[in-house]
Amino acid sequence: MGSAKTKAQREARRARIEEMRRAEAARERRNRVITWTLSGVIVAGVIGGGWYFVQDTNKKEAAREQAAAAPVKGEKTYKDLGRNHVTKQVDYKMSPAVGGDHHPGWMNCNGDVYDKEIGETNAVHSLEHGAVWVTYTDKAADKDVDALKDKVQKTPYTLMSPYAGQSSPITLSAWGKQLNVDSATDPRIQQFLDKYVQGEQTPEPGAACTGGVST
Repeated sequence: MGSAKTKAQREARRARIEEMRRAEAARERRNRVITWTLSGVIVAGVIGGGWYFVQDTNKKEAAREQAAAAPVKGEKTYKDLGRNHVTKQVDYKMSPAVGGDHHPGWMNCNGDVYDKEIGETNAVHSLEHGAVWVTYTDKAADKDVDALKDKVQKTPYTLMSPYAGQSSPITLSAWGKQLNVDSATDPRIQQFLDKYVQGEQTPEPGAACTGGVST
């Protein structure tokens, strides 16, 4: 009888162990399913987030390219400009000149500010190198002149000087491009600088803006 009781206890113990094994196996299966599901969600999120990031970046890049391609409102464009080196005065068709035949020596244009009028043929050579020439008349307010001087001095490939013969208080000129404004607060000034300082219109991109004429 004792032997039968012991045998029954062993059978019960084996049954409990087997039940525990089955429960443990079931838990492991559930955990694997949960892990696979979460992994799938994370991967989908990463892929979806990456796709959104790429799409957003592409949209922003397209918007920047479109803005860069668009002309600055009010700018004038001139074409068929000569590029010969001459040592005589040139009768330019616009004032200030935005291109054409010019002196072999360029005006220094590494943020240089001139308090007196400069040689126009020298300034045109600077434009050929990708500079923007900021000019003003006595109709420009003193505060505007000071603000522009500060901006030019901080901007490589620019130069600034008075120019009595222009029709607008303030004018910005690049090779083949020109913009007239009344005030230094006009947002188009920065747009013009961003677009045309060493811009695509430059005949000689990367050419020097130092080592030229300074007076």
